[in-house]
Amino acid sequence: MAMLPYVTATGNVEKALMGIKAAATPAKVTQDFVKTILKVPGGSGDQMTSYLKKIGFVNADSTPSDIYTRFRNSGTAGAAAAAALRYGYAPLFKRNEFWHALGENEIRGLVLEETGLANDSPTVTMILNSMKGVRKFATFEPDGTLPEKPEQPEHPHVQLPASPIPPQIPGQSLGLNIGYTINLNLPATSDIAVFNAIFKSLKENLLKASDG
Repeated sequence: MAMLPYVTATGNVEKALMGIKAAATPAKVTQDFVKTILKVPGGSGDQMTSYLKKIGFVNADSTPSDIYTRFRNSGTAGAAAAAALRYGYAPLFKRNEFWHALGENEIRGLVLEETGLANDSPTVTMILNSMKGVRKFATFEPDGTLPEKPEQPEHPHVQLPASPIPPQIPGQSLGLNIGYTINLNLPATSDIAVFNAIFKSLKENLLKASDG
């Protein structure tokens, strides 16, 4: 059993995350930053500074983590919030990797199993509401994992087929016919105009029939 991260003023979770999106990324996420810039004052600010570390938004040395920076990008914010849940609430994923898709009562049951707290414990409610503040921003893949960026080779390799030797026509003088293979290392670009220009040049200068 393990205690799961939470703050007592759970409404501050959403407030802090919205502040992170709006504010410039600091060199370090200190209590002064949380209290002044994220506007979570007093003891709640102290709790929030610790909570952000526990859910992976902040590194042990107080620098913003990769989750923090990706959360500020609208294109990756949902995946970053999901990663924060997996980091901070990893024990729940071990019990059920799709717990985030369960109903509130079922999630509460998992929290009770993991923490061993009493069903009417106010701490359970604070854990659930703290998680809910992060879940509002999170998006998950169907299998509960982060989308992976496919690897692409730096220089795609294309091999053109060997030029066939034309059949000999009766009465035609015997000539020398040579088949050849051309290997190209194409530039790493998605601009189709570049490829069209390359193959047009090949066709005009290398692949055309001999005038002789």
